[in-house]
Amino acid sequence: MPSVTKQLSVCLIQLLCHGLVGAIATAAQSAALSALTSPLGPVVNLGYAAFVGNNTAPSGQPRSTVTFFGNIPYAQPPVGNLRFRAPKPLDETIKDPTRVPISDARNWGPPCIQQPAQVGIGSEDCLTLNIWKPSRASEGSKLPVIVYFHGGGFVNGSPLGFPLFDWVSQNQGIIGVSVAYRLNLLGFLGGAAVAADGDLNPGLRDQRAALEWVQRHIHRFGGNPEEVTIAGESAGGASVVMQTVAFGGSEPLPFKRAIAQSIGFGPIPTPERVEAIFRNVSSTVGCTDRNVMQCLRSAIVSAINHNTVIPMIDGPGGFLPDLPSRLIASGKFNNIEFIGGHCTNDGRTFVVGTPEQFNTEDDTRRFLLTRWSGITMATMEKAFQLYPAPDEPGSPFETEYARAAQMFQDIVYSCMDIQLASKLTERGVNDVFAFRWNSPHAGLFEQAPFQGVMHTSDLYFLFDGTTAGPNALNSFRALNESEARLSQEAIGFWTSFIVSGNPSASEAPSRITWVPFTSNSPSNSTRPQHSRIVLERGDDDSGTNIKTIIESIPEEEIERCNFWMSANVTAETRV
Repeated sequence: MPSVTKQLSVCLIQLLCHGLVGAIATAAQSAALSALTSPLGPVVNLGYAAFVGNNTAPSGQPRSTVTFFGNIPYAQPPVGNLRFRAPKPLDETIKDPTRVPISDARNWGPPCIQQPAQVGIGSEDCLTLNIWKPSRASEGSKLPVIVYFHGGGFVNGSPLGFPLFDWVSQNQGIIGVSVAYRLNLLGFLGGAAVAADGDLNPGLRDQRAALEWVQRHIHRFGGNPEEVTIAGESAGGASVVMQTVAFGGSEPLPFKRAIAQSIGFGPIPTPERVEAIFRNVSSTVGCTDRNVMQCLRSAIVSAINHNTVIPMIDGPGGFLPDLPSRLIASGKFNNIEFIGGHCTNDGRTFVVGTPEQFNTEDDTRRFLLTRWSGITMATMEKAFQLYPAPDEPGSPFETEYARAAQMFQDIVYSCMDIQLASKLTERGVNDVFAFRWNSPHAGLFEQAPFQGVMHTSDLYFLFDGTTAGPNALNSFRALNESEARLSQEAIGFWTSFIVSGNPSASEAPSRITWVPFTSNSPSNSTRPQHSRIVLERGDDDSGTNIKTIIESIPEEEIERCNFWMSANVTAETRV
């Protein structure tokens, strides 16, 4: 007994000491720091480093009310022995508060290495973030924060295409942050060898490291670490979901709210597929000996162009312990305030071919089996019952192409936002909202009008991006009058939610109130009524600049999503 008592006493002392050290460290982080100046622009002092930002406005606009800081490291460069490992923290020790080095943060950092890899584009030393703040904001302002994860299928894209300038300019009550994270092989190579001498899903862990940096330092820029929203579209929307279900809900979230747009989940690879990819990668670069990981850490990344790698299941205790759909269904995640939705025709972007190439049910069958080899015939037959053929009475699908595209869309883009919204409302979260984006990307629509309101249509309105450099293959151009009006309305909804959890709380430029996802059932219904906003531009000629409405989500859509998100079906589609 004395030895046990002694051990308990030692443990208690260690815990108390650890808590005291942690408290001292927290106090040091929060301590007032000297104000620094630079002839280059405004400076924010973090103690271990300081950054000078840029007050310039986009071309043709008056002097900005927004200050930009770019290329701020949030972790050590993942190069050399740190390749294929979780991000390693920076040394943030305040060594000499009177002599803090000032870094030029007036421009963007390099994008992470892309697929296809090109000489001169992308870098492994890419774990940086960008910050937009109201120029008047300072430490103590405690403004809500939005952290944006770009899309691009987890293999390409960068923050460059998705500046948050317009969001912060329109709503001077928020701070904007965007994050670069490792992609493809460098972010998601898996297998037993990586698990033994590295870390799985380092790209997702990069995102988490950036969120933790925000928790430690955003207050210096005027942000409130207790009021953080994360957002993203496509693979960025999938990132939002995976950050929400990370560690099966066993660890607290470094954010409070989430916006997931067109959640992009391709089939998550099986363990067998993960090992096959690893073998292909290692053989491509000639790393086949017993020191395969050491070899891969020193080899060139020529294998990037021959392999596409996305997040994987890394098992109990891992970052992603199970399929996201299963984690949501079983409630293994922390509650968040949530906006989720998709574009009306998200699926049409990825249906291989044109409408003329989908004439029969067999065409759709071949397409689905090509994309999801694990779908059984029983699942396929049930799906065809839920999606009536175009020649059946009452079918909502005018063509077989539309039918196939809707199936693809529901599996990949549409149903997970409904699943997560439903589960959150069941758990008593009130601030849960759904949307459908119903205005096309004008440039892409001109090229392929049959795709309708295709994938990335919402990005065209939410970002004044650039086509220079890798930006998830999106293109942007000046908006006309009705497009600009919808853009202003949407940004108003998004930023209002960031501030309060209610997209209609601020003085957003809208004539309509965005109602929650679930409302009281009509007296003649036994089911709750699910609602969403439909964001749509008006007609320039008629002067009707906004057609945004609230609609009830059709019961047949809910039924289809319940089918695709059921445990036995997600085991086949692996979402």
